[in-house]
Amino acid sequence: REGNEINLLDIIEEADVDIVENIVLKNDIKKLYSMIGEILTDREREIIFLRYGLHNRKEVTQREIASQLGISRSYVSRIEKKALKKLRECFEQ
Repeated sequence: REGNEINLLDIIEEADVDIVENIVLKNDIKKLYSMIGEILTDREREIIFLRYGLHNRKEVTQREIASQLGISRSYVSRIEKKALKKLRECFEQ
């Protein structure tokens, strides 16, 4: 019986950790969406939304984004890299 109690305790503790991790993840997602709206330019925001499938958009390649926006794939890459750097720096504060 003691073995079963330990297993149940382990399960309960794991469930608590999962709940906490889910709360942290949800808060991080909210923070990320807020930062996207606040610190990125319209073009950076559009590229991040398209590239990562945010706001119910289909995730697309840099080449597809370039075609949609009428710019080069390398320019899309530079904009994406700059936007991710801005988000990373802001997120770490």
